[in-house]
Amino acid sequence: MSIRHGLLALLERGPRYGSQLRTEFESRTGSTWPLNVGQVYTTLSRLERDGLVAPDGEDAAGHTLYAITDAGRTELFRWYERPVDRANPPRDELSIKLAMAVGAPGVDIRAVIQSQRHATIKAMQDYTRLKATALAAVESGRSRERDDVAWLLVLEQLIFQTEAEARWLDHCEARLVRLSLPAERRAVEPEPPQADAAETPAPTTTTRPRTARTRRG
Repeated sequence: MSIRHGLLALLERGPRYGSQLRTEFESRTGSTWPLNVGQVYTTLSRLERDGLVAPDGEDAAGHTLYAITDAGRTELFRWYERPVDRANPPRDELSIKLAMAVGAPGVDIRAVIQSQRHATIKAMQDYTRLKATALAAVESGRSRERDDVAWLLVLEQLIFQTEAEARWLDHCEARLVRLSLPAERRAVEPEPPQADAAETPAPTTTTRPRTARTRRG
């Protein structure tokens, strides 16, 4: 998740202070990825260091405001234009857990998969209910426009993600079953007996008896 670009996107709408940026970020994403104020101000400091934002005075309550610079605006629109890089995918806890569980002593990996599948399906159902509420608000015109539409898109991404995760868990279980069958057969089936070469009888050859031919005088 690119917090720095998310903050730049909010500042592109006008100067903001730290707590305001946190509130608007969480509102836009439905609090899916909550931020703390310290994280926001740390990111603002780095953006200022890189020349992408600059202090812009204070509001009536004495909050320090930050504004996006021309360089920050250029960086923001480059971010919009370039695809998300998949060369270095983020670490996924579930993938790491299953990778470590394979062959781990005392761990029933199929039980791990089944437990996760139950949690994944429940999350999918929760997201689907939230989507129905958000969609009804957008379609009725009672929504807060951009924030509710943005939240709807985030929810739909989460639904697709959990659906894919459930399918992947089904695939993992089926794969483990297929891989375990040959090993189980080898453990159960006895080895075929090996004949001793010294005791193996020599092959017998059946000779057809010759029939004497009688000459006719």
